Amino acid sequence: MKKYQYRFEKVLVYREQEKTETEIEYKEAVQTFEIVATQLYDLLKKKEDTLEEQQEKMMTGFMINEIHHYSRFIESLEKRIVVTQQQVIQARSKMTWFEDKLLEKTLEVRKFEKMKEKDHEHHRTEMEQLEAIQLDELATLKFRRRENGW
Repeated sequence: MKKYQYRFEKVLVYREQEKTETEIEYKEAVQTFEIVATQLYDLLKKKEDTLEEQQEKMMTGFMINEIHHYSRFIESLEKRIVVTQQQVIQARSKMTWFEDKLLEKTLEVRKFEKMKEKDHEHHRTEMEQLEAIQLDELATLKFRRRENGW
């Protein structure tokens, strides 16, 4: 019986490697997104806390220098927030792009695996039919030998 050999095995292996590389890139993109999103959250939280602190001090009263200090600090936070928001948008789009790419690679690999399964099943059926033919031939030969008295 002939050993099964999938004719697209090298292509399947190559596609699996591509998929693995894309998975790694996707995980890195997710990590980057999480880091940048956390930075944005921290900046927004810091701005909120600073505004609350400023409001509390306004109730109790504080000097003009402190008011200027708070307003400059809040301005700088807002600038950093805008920059970080852009980074979040870029990181999200990169993450989405890799997610789409990963889905595409996964589907390609599945197609080749499905083809391999069908091809393997076809090969098995062929081998069973070939074996049945050989058994029939052997049985016929044996029967003729008995009839001929061998």
